[in-house]
Amino acid sequence: MKMIRAIVRPEKENDVVLALEAKGFPAMTKMNVFGRGKQKGITVGPIHYDELPKVMLMIAVEDNEAPAVIDVIRQSAYVGYEGDGKVFVSPVTESYTIRTGMRSE
Repeated sequence: MKMIRAIVRPEKENDVVLALEAKGFPAMTKMNVFGRGKQKGITVGPIHYDELPKVMLMIAVEDNEAPAVIDVIRQSAYVGYEGDGKVFVSPVTESYTIRTGMRSE
């Protein structure tokens, strides 16, 4: 399995969620987060915003499904400017269902 963590613009959250659901990936965890990328925030007039609001989506999928999920996220989160977001992919070695205690790999 793979854990995909996508950090996207808040205004693109709904687009990404709907696109993932349409492609058959409805299960996810969403969190509001703050951070910055290489650009170190943004300056608007005399004000510098060091950290910007983003949304992090976490999606666990089978290894063979990861490329499709990444593609959906990239297409639906794209605006074309710095700060569009980032996708991180990590291996999941095991997981457990709390209610049943069943282990899945």
